[in-house]
Amino acid sequence: MSGQTKKRVLITGAAGFLGSHLCDRFMAEGFHVIGMDNLITGDLRNIEHLFPNPDFEFYHHDVTKFIHIPGELDYILHFASPASPIDYLKIPIQTLKVGAMGTHNCLGLAKAKKARILVASTSEVYGDPLVHPQTEDYWGNVNPVGPRGVYDEAKRYLESITMAYHTYHGVETRIIRIFNTYGPRMRLNDGRALPAFIGQALRGEDLTVFGDGSQTRSFCFVSDLIDGIYRLLMSDHVYPVNIGNPDEISLKDFAEEVIKLTNSDQKIVYKPLPADDPKQRKPDITKARQILGWEPKVGRAEGLKITYDYFKNLPETEWYKQPKDFVK
Repeated sequence: MSGQTKKRVLITGAAGFLGSHLCDRFMAEGFHVIGMDNLITGDLRNIEHLFPNPDFEFYHHDVTKFIHIPGELDYILHFASPASPIDYLKIPIQTLKVGAMGTHNCLGLAKAKKARILVASTSEVYGDPLVHPQTEDYWGNVNPVGPRGVYDEAKRYLESITMAYHTYHGVETRIIRIFNTYGPRMRLNDGRALPAFIGQALRGEDLTVFGDGSQTRSFCFVSDLIDGIYRLLMSDHVYPVNIGNPDEISLKDFAEEVIKLTNSDQKIVYKPLPADDPKQRKPDITKARQILGWEPKVGRAEGLKITYDYFKNLPETEWYKQPKDFVK
C-alpha cells in the first residue's frame, strides 16, 4: 500500500497487551493505524516505538464517550476493556461500560464510516463450562451477579449488540472469542496465572495455586492469536470463532513447569478457589481450522521461554510493582 491507497484501521485498547501487538501487525501489513486508549490499564510504553512513524496516530480517548475519527476508515478492532480479574474486580462499572457503551460507540462509528469491525469477546462468555472442550454453539454457564459477572456479561452483551448491528443495520461484523493468551507486554501484576507465577518466581516467592490446582487452562502465544485475529477480520465469517491453543494443562502442572523453567527452588502453596473460577478451559478450534486455515504454531515450552526472558529483562522495580489504584 502507498500514499492515498493505504487502508486505515482504528484499534481501541491500543496501548494494552493485545492492542499493541495488533498495532505492530497492521503496521507491518502496510496499514495506516489509529490507536486509541484511555490508559486506564494500557501503557504507552507498549506503543512508543510506533510514534515516530507517520502512518501511526494515537488518540488518548475513552471509547465510552462519543468517538470522532476524521476521514475514511476501513476497519475497526475493538479491544478496549480491562481483561484481568485484578482489574475488572476493582473497576467493575467501567468494565461494564466499555463492554456496553464502548461497543455501541464503536459499532456506531463502523456504521457511519461503512467500516468492517471485529470485536474482542472472550472464553469467559462460557463461564464455568458444563461442556468440554468449549464449542462456539455452547451458550455458557455464567453467574450474572457473581464477582466475575461484570466481565462475563459485558462480553456477552458485546456479542449481542454486535450481531444486532449486523442483522439490523447491515454492518460488517466479526466476533472473536479469545482464550488465555500470553507473551511479551503482559503485566506481571495483572492477576492471571501465567504472569503471576513468573512474577513470583522472579521475586523468589512460592507460587500460589488456587484450589487444588486441578483446574485447567489452555495457553496461546500472542503471535498465534494475532494471526488468528487478522485472518478472522479478513474472512467472511460473521459468527463467533474461538481462537486459542487447545493444549490443556492443569494449573498445578503449569506451576511446576514455571519452577523448572526458572530453575528456582520455590514450592507451590495452595489457597481457596475464588468464586465462579472456571474449572476447565479448552477451546474447540474446529471452526478456526476450517474457516480460517488457522491453528497455533508456537508450543508452550517455546512461548514460555520467550515470555520469561521478556519479564526477566525488565527492570527489577517492575517485578515488585503493585497493581494500579483506579479511581472509582
